[in-house]
Amino acid sequence: MKNHTRRTSAFAALGVAAALSLTACAGDDSGKDTAGKGSVPPASSQPSDPAKTSPSPSGGTADKGKSQTAKPSSGSTTSGSSGDSAPQGGQNVEPCKTQNLTVEAKNASPDTSTGTIDITMTNRGTTTCSATGFAGIGITDQDTTTNPIERGKAEPRITNLEPGEAAIFNLSYEIDNSANSLTRPTEIQVTPPNQTSHVNVKWPAGAGNIKGFYTDVKVYPTHNK
Repeated sequence: MKNHTRRTSAFAALGVAAALSLTACAGDDSGKDTAGKGSVPPASSQPSDPAKTSPSPSGGTADKGKSQTAKPSSGSTTSGSSGDSAPQGGQNVEPCKTQNLTVEAKNASPDTSTGTIDITMTNRGTTTCSATGFAGIGITDQDTTTNPIERGKAEPRITNLEPGEAAIFNLSYEIDNSANSLTRPTEIQVTPPNQTSHVNVKWPAGAGNIKGFYTDVKVYPTHNK
């Protein structure tokens, strides 16, 4: 009887020890798992990375890639005209036609060294027309060759002619007083601005001889008389 009681007590002690061992093991595993999970905060609580944040539409890297609209400079113009182009004669003003112009040339030299020839074009038409720009000029020599004359450095100005009004322009050169001039001009060939046909006028009496060559003569733009 005593032996049976001892066995029962021994078995009971073994059962209690086993239970305590299992509880201790479970407590150790739970602590390890809790510590591991607690070291990483939830995804929703992690701070955002500014480098990966999408830029707002009003700034940031997205705006840097946008092209900017260039502002025209104060000196810019809307037109594409070149430096050689003459200003227009005004809206609805047609160029003066050669056949509607009377052309005359006269000596206007101010002294014995400066050669100046004034050429006048008078509108004999019935409507207002534009004589704006440079006339095409050629000087015909005694040997019958015609030599084109270069433009002088001057800006054309708007020159509109009502019926009966005149425009004037001039030829300029240096006078040769030595009587050894290499040129013998007889006529001036005048093509009005923006025209293709020409008229010939005589080299004016009293005009001094040209010093140098015909390439030394310059023509200047028209203006109202």
